[in-house]
Amino acid sequence: MSRRLRVAIVGAGPAGIYAADILDKAEKAGVEVNIDLFERMPAPFGLIRYGVAPDHPRIKGIVNALHKVLDRPGIRLLGNVDYGSDIKLDDLREFYDAIIFSTGASADRPLDIPGIELPGSHGAADFVSWYDGHPDVSRTWPLTATSVAVLGVGNVALDVARILAKTADELLTTEIPPNVYEGLKASPVTDVHVFGRRGPAQAKFTPMELRELDHSPNVEVIVHPEDIEFDEGSMTAIRGSKQVDMVVKTLQEWAIRDHSDPADSANAGRKRLHLHFFHSPSEVLGDHESGVTGLRTERTELTGDGNVRGTGEFHDWNVQAVYRAVGYLSSNLAEIPFDNTTGTVPNQAGRVLDLDEEQMPGIYVTGWIKRGPVGLIGHTKGDAAETIDSLLADVEELAEAKQPDPDAILEFLDERGVPFTTWEGWGRLDAHERALGEPQGRERVKVVERTEMVRVSREHQA
Repeated sequence: MSRRLRVAIVGAGPAGIYAADILDKAEKAGVEVNIDLFERMPAPFGLIRYGVAPDHPRIKGIVNALHKVLDRPGIRLLGNVDYGSDIKLDDLREFYDAIIFSTGASADRPLDIPGIELPGSHGAADFVSWYDGHPDVSRTWPLTATSVAVLGVGNVALDVARILAKTADELLTTEIPPNVYEGLKASPVTDVHVFGRRGPAQAKFTPMELRELDHSPNVEVIVHPEDIEFDEGSMTAIRGSKQVDMVVKTLQEWAIRDHSDPADSANAGRKRLHLHFFHSPSEVLGDHESGVTGLRTERTELTGDGNVRGTGEFHDWNVQAVYRAVGYLSSNLAEIPFDNTTGTVPNQAGRVLDLDEEQMPGIYVTGWIKRGPVGLIGHTKGDAAETIDSLLADVEELAEAKQPDPDAILEFLDERGVPFTTWEGWGRLDAHERALGEPQGRERVKVVERTEMVRVSREHQA
């Protein structure tokens, strides 16, 4: 290819940055490329910054690898730019030969049971956004319940349960903002109940996430022996996966240990985190005036193949709040086809397909918006590799950008009055947050307000 390829990536989370990394290395294959990463947040890293619990330093360590990618000269960050309002598809086509969407999934998947809409019934993604200091959500959260239900047995469900059960002072060593600390410190919660529809062998959390529940001296994890049950399908899953085997063994160990007496003064202030299996949520109890007053579940039983069926036996739980953690859902993108059933953009190996299932020239997807919100963060590398392979195979057919000068998009954003941030601006915000944390012996204190993030990032920006 005789000209330098200009590529826009919309979304600067792990999926987008992995795609930039692989594409940037394509120069070894004889393709020269400039890459601009557009991000609607003033800061990069997406899910790592706004979707991972603050007490997960090992997972947040992925930022170090992503940081090295964004440090490269051929990759540029343009933050605080919202696709669909600040910039449209035709605008991007003007400045780029190809566009990759990597906008992820940040909305809660719905759960269709009676009462799910009551006050006190929340989506886990909304709660995660609050405790992670997302700039576009409320600074307050209604933490008034003494007993809470969390629906789902994935890693997000465990994150939500752990944050609710831990003391605020335990989290003060992390980057949580002051409003989150104050909110959690005032929380009266004593019991957190996590409910899974199927059995221990079908749980979706990882062994590391599970074991972390038991690391706090202020939280007692309780598993009931009657919930430890396996059928042939379960045993096949255990034998076929080391991860499943580790999860099951941990749960079995917890089920046979003695539990403390809540009435014992030695346990005063200690919270209880209950893991329940074979309980399918059937109704959130309460009314619109009083809010959530309980949760009704139906006991289930294994059918031999790892699936379950209802038994007709119901149990009412005395809880005052319900958090559904049954999966994330991507949001549709302006001018891009969207499958509302799967929550993905129709594509073939990352090439976006229009309503007639024809390829939209120069338009690609990667990450959760491509395949759905499944798998761990590292799994997006495979997605990115497939998408970049498709893009590189199409290089000779891509329409050349009308305005390929790298400065042209900056002038466009300035003319639109978009206060965009840059990679250098992230360096300033990063240093500012670390300085806020230093007097308290913390790595950083996250800035929450968007206007303040933009102000710090754009300070002295040329």
